[in-house]
Amino acid sequence: MEAAAVSLVMVAIFCWGLTANRLGRADLSAPIVFVLVGVLFSEGVRAVEPEATQEVVKLLAEVTLVWVLFADASRVGPREVRADLGLYVRLLGIGLPLTIAAGSVLAVLLFDGLGFWLALLVGAALAPTDAALGAAVMANPAVPERIRRVLNVESGLNDGIATPVVTIAVAGAVTAETFQGALSLGGALLDLAVGLGVGVLAGLAGGHSMRIARHRGWAAEDFAGPAVLALALAAYASTVALGGNGFVSAFVAGLAFGHYAGRGGVKEVFYVEQTAGLVSLLTWLAFGAVAVPIVIDHAGWRVVAYAVLSLTVVRMLPVGLVLIRSGLSLPTISFIGWFGPRGLASIIFALIAVEELHDAAGPAVAVIGMTVLLSVFAHGLSAKPLANRYARQNGAGMDRGARAGS
Repeated sequence: MEAAAVSLVMVAIFCWGLTANRLGRADLSAPIVFVLVGVLFSEGVRAVEPEATQEVVKLLAEVTLVWVLFADASRVGPREVRADLGLYVRLLGIGLPLTIAAGSVLAVLLFDGLGFWLALLVGAALAPTDAALGAAVMANPAVPERIRRVLNVESGLNDGIATPVVTIAVAGAVTAETFQGALSLGGALLDLAVGLGVGVLAGLAGGHSMRIARHRGWAAEDFAGPAVLALALAAYASTVALGGNGFVSAFVAGLAFGHYAGRGGVKEVFYVEQTAGLVSLLTWLAFGAVAVPIVIDHAGWRVVAYAVLSLTVVRMLPVGLVLIRSGLSLPTISFIGWFGPRGLASIIFALIAVEELHDAAGPAVAVIGMTVLLSVFAHGLSAKPLANRYARQNGAGMDRGARAGS
């Protein structure tokens, strides 16, 4: 990227800092604005070269997702997780596999010649959710804390759980032999176990160490935040080096760190959140510059139809089924079902497919990219008004179950 392009990007970020609150009142989220800025840079001023930035997008998305997962998890207490364990089992243990299956079947039905493995890739890549795209929901104190926590934990864990399925789908597409994928199931479960183990150890050791160093006056306050940034990346990279699931590790490390770091950890995690926010702006800008023009070029009615169905029926029906008799009202179940935005994890999975499958991944990547693009706008524009509407309904006493355990 040339100096002029860097200058334009930095000016865009500075202008966002000046106007974020004002634009937020118009329901314009950071992903919406920076995807549009990225498209403008690519198609208008042509400040970004798509061919040269694909690896940059993948790196930005991975780093951003690691920091977002760590920071979000650190705000969740283990006690609250245990209190709603039944809901997480429903959403992640039953709802997520149903979503992957429904998305895969829909891909087979809509796209002739896509094949089983690429259909599975599409279904798995679009199953994980991204709570950051519904920031107005997560930051709205009028929405019951329990519901915000459920959405946060679900989005923190479902991308890690979907990763082995994506890996199996890509391996199956490369080999075109079913037994290769079947043999990978045990390895996928081992990856999850390694991610859990390393995440717990990293968060526990890091939290305890930071707490002791802070108490003894060893830690420099102005460098504690960057240290926690490094801890999150260390948990991720160490897990990947061991062949485990790095995203699960980052989320679990955040949970453990938030529990063991003490009150001082809040400031350090806030620094992580701020840094992740900056990097996420660059990620969405790069997505708009690199992926959106390609997605639009390959978009047909089937691609658009799949994206719409993926954001509605494919997500909301499994959620509705698994939350029946959970004690939650129909408005709350619908609210949870709708706020399943697709974001960074889906982008990463699409780029992994491109790396391994090259041009063969084109149809699947177009579907994934279109779904993420629609999600950026649909969930970004609806987050604030629907959150406010739901909060009014809940405040009127329509759903006591939503507040239970908060």
